[in-house]
Amino acid sequence: MPLIESPLADIHRALGAKFAEFSGWEMPLEYSGVLAEHKAVRAGVGIFDVSHLGTCFVEGPGAAEYLNTRLANDLTRIEPGHAQYTLLLDDTGGIVDDMIVYLFSPDKVMVMPNAANSDEVIRRLKSGSPDDLVWTDRHQADAIIAVQGPASAIVLAGAGLPTEMGYMSFAEASLTTPDGPVTLTVCRTGYTGEHGYELVVPAEAAAAVWQALMSAGADHGITACGLGARDTLRTEMGYPLHGNDISLAVTPVQARLNWAVGWKKAGFDGDQAVRAERQSGPTRTLLGIKACGRGIPRHGMTVLDAEGHPIGEVTSGTFSPTLKTGVGLILVDSAIKVGDRVQVEVRGRHEDFDVVKPPFVPSHVTE
Repeated sequence: MPLIESPLADIHRALGAKFAEFSGWEMPLEYSGVLAEHKAVRAGVGIFDVSHLGTCFVEGPGAAEYLNTRLANDLTRIEPGHAQYTLLLDDTGGIVDDMIVYLFSPDKVMVMPNAANSDEVIRRLKSGSPDDLVWTDRHQADAIIAVQGPASAIVLAGAGLPTEMGYMSFAEASLTTPDGPVTLTVCRTGYTGEHGYELVVPAEAAAAVWQALMSAGADHGITACGLGARDTLRTEMGYPLHGNDISLAVTPVQARLNWAVGWKKAGFDGDQAVRAERQSGPTRTLLGIKACGRGIPRHGMTVLDAEGHPIGEVTSGTFSPTLKTGVGLILVDSAIKVGDRVQVEVRGRHEDFDVVKPPFVPSHVTE
């Protein structure tokens, strides 16, 4: 199947982007280099095209109430105008996907799943839903532009967009562009650990909005960033990536995502399985590791205990541009705890790593 192009593909080519396949989409991997782009976000401001993320609106009487019977987190914890990180589980407790849901009203919710799982998430949630709910899949009809970093609010304000909403909230807004006004949604969300925003924009207006943001950020060193830097940024924060750290084979109890589960609500998909596992305790756990030496962990590498016995594997790993050392996430036997030391088999060598609790660098999302 041909890859799906972002509405911003021509802009990325003009900027000299290197592209890569990502969940059926052709997306920019990097422009000036992953390290430079990573540092731009930590120190200033970066702009990302994340249009591969899904967007689906669920509307009708009791839309939020229905979704709350299916998704793991408790939607009654938030008010309209706020967003929530949540999970969709299967009957075994495995994670079908992690996602952000945006509560517009009790009768209107936007669901933003990961690209690879968007169709499956919508299919599962729609199955068994009330007949009067309307499902509008805008996966290719909307673009999503992320502006992340300490100077992100300055850039948005310079473009005439709202910036004062708190973390995990959102507002509908209008942006004036040379092509006319654009109605969009400004969300105080992101995947970098920095103060930032994600803009949901009609695909036909994406180029005009991108250019407006680049113009507003020109005096602040705004840098186009690809999915390579997005991955190193999220790994430094210990944010799990579906398909690497979480999957149908991993439960929220194992992934230390108990905080994203509404344990007190009546029920949700997979609740019996995860309640039982929570009671008995998981046999394996997702933890962080930081290199003692020069070893760089990579996805799929074997993790060993002090005696050299295999106890799990690296699910995500990278060189941290901020710490200048190797960091990663591991899924290992639950006997392993924060403070222990393990080894990772790196290119035939056994490298020492300390087991730590992420994030590896401070979070600034609420600042």
